[in-house]
Amino acid sequence: MTFHRPELAEQMATQLLQPSFLDTALRSGLFLSGRRRVGKTTFLASDLIPALENKGAIVIYVDLWAQPQANPSDVVHDAIRATLQDLELPGSGLLKRLKAGTQFEAGFAGFKFGFKTTELGKDSAISLAKAFTELIDQAKTDVVLIVDEVQHAMGSKDGDNLLHALKATRDAVNTRPGTSGYFLFVGTGSHRARVQELALKGNQAFNGAVTHDFPLLGESFVDYVMYQVAEVLGAKLPTKTTMVQAFEQCGHRPEELMKALHILRGMQEPVDQKAQLLTIARTLAYASADVELQKIEALGDLAVVVFHCVCTRDDHAKGMFSAQILGELSQQMQRDVTATEVQTTINALVAANLLMRIGHGKYGVTESYVEKIWREKNSINRLEL
Repeated sequence: MTFHRPELAEQMATQLLQPSFLDTALRSGLFLSGRRRVGKTTFLASDLIPALENKGAIVIYVDLWAQPQANPSDVVHDAIRATLQDLELPGSGLLKRLKAGTQFEAGFAGFKFGFKTTELGKDSAISLAKAFTELIDQAKTDVVLIVDEVQHAMGSKDGDNLLHALKATRDAVNTRPGTSGYFLFVGTGSHRARVQELALKGNQAFNGAVTHDFPLLGESFVDYVMYQVAEVLGAKLPTKTTMVQAFEQCGHRPEELMKALHILRGMQEPVDQKAQLLTIARTLAYASADVELQKIEALGDLAVVVFHCVCTRDDHAKGMFSAQILGELSQQMQRDVTATEVQTTINALVAANLLMRIGHGKYGVTESYVEKIWREKNSINRLEL
């Protein structure tokens, strides 16, 4: 069974489609980041998209993770093309889903575009800006393009061109006086550092857009799980407080919590529910974190030292390239460490989604659970290589 978050979906849909003065910044683009398996895609498909459609928007959803080897530009153009072609068909399902409150009367003749939809993405004369402008003018409503795992569009010429074309579409549609609707772009991804880079780095198409961490599941999800498993676990059912603590230790990942409860069910009685569940959750968290920690070790000794420095310094007033930090790193490595070496190492850690930039020359650990377990496994005052 799927756990729904209707209140969050309604709030986000309202902020996107009926923004207050402060929320109009979302029309520049919204980027949500969160580690894999915390429920992002489920929320998009089961809650946010229906909420947006109920408010009359046309939603186009693309998952770049589903085709990681494909050209991201082709995948996005294919999804847009399929939507336009569906709208051309009289009485199509998409036409019928258009809310009656919009000025377009759904269910009658299909849309008529001033270009061949089959050529979109193939004919350079048919830009995304042109396609979306015509779509919005005919539908007289907002169009929301959601690209899941959007970071896969970065780093290639085609991907960069796609993002700039989408930015040009945003500008062409949203800046028109009296526009019939708005073009809204939502990007989500599990690579927190790279997703944030899309909105914060000066050379990115959506520089200046809004970026947020994806809202994690919380106590309401724990209540839902407890109701579902109460009969199966019986006397082994932990208290809500224990379940919340275990879920937090699992990194707010539903699959990990269910795995922990499955292990708890199989244990022989008598069972100390609190102690056992927290031990199981902690073990699963360590196993999950170990996958990330192995990536650090694979990058070499300097990566280990740099990550340790970032992870254990509570005072980030000094950047990673200050004389003080370089001195500390040199002492740990027992040789001179240059700023160039540190930059190269940090770039590798960022690319591996282990660190993220938080300011000029300053970096933080991407995932808090990895930072917590690293701190537990390593002395804060001394790192033994």
